[in-house]
Amino acid sequence: MRILLVEDDAVLRDVMMRSLVEAGNHVDAADSVEGADHLWRVQGFDAVLLDLNLPATASATSGMGSGLTALRQARARGDRTPVLILTARNRTDERIAGLDAGADDYLGKPFDLAEVEARLRALVRRAQGTDTLVTLGQLRLDRRARRFSIAGTPLELPAREFEVLCELMSPPGRTVNKRELSDKLSSFNESLGDNALEAFISRLRKKIVGSGAGIRTLRGIGYLLEPEG
Repeated sequence: MRILLVEDDAVLRDVMMRSLVEAGNHVDAADSVEGADHLWRVQGFDAVLLDLNLPATASATSGMGSGLTALRQARARGDRTPVLILTARNRTDERIAGLDAGADDYLGKPFDLAEVEARLRALVRRAQGTDTLVTLGQLRLDRRARRFSIAGTPLELPAREFEVLCELMSPPGRTVNKRELSDKLSSFNESLGDNALEAFISRLRKKIVGSGAGIRTLRGIGYLLEPEG
């Protein structure tokens, strides 16, 4: 998953980033409302982790100082990215305000990182309309366990190859745009080139041989995971 983490506490932000990246996610981070709004506008995300109590930059003239501002602006422009609010503001009226502003879920601090990741996965599954278990031929993806298998045998994949195949399985038979796939695998400061993406696809083709599934290249468009033959 590609996640936008919006948190102004540097220590907590670093801990969360390490945990999310180790789980195989790609994370971009912001520590202010303006930073969050900028990243949210220029990059597509699978989910957003949003703190409510955020500072505005010293040069800001908009008066922005709450994560709800960035959330309301995103919803106003039609952005439906799943949002999980993380905040010390845990009173009932504040939870209601966050949900009414367009948040999809809410966790009060302190929280368990494993629960944060589980809730993120659930939000993304719901948004994509995908099942926990997805099968094509003998290739199976268990989203909850974040694991692929072929005919019951685990298929071990490096993080980026896992994300490529996961995207192609969401769901199988869906054409995945090359630029969209590259963006999801890139960090905000480092873009993934076409050659690197082609290398991932080439390695994956070899690893799923005999599974009953194959990856077809649609020139100028992207990739398609479909039944072999």
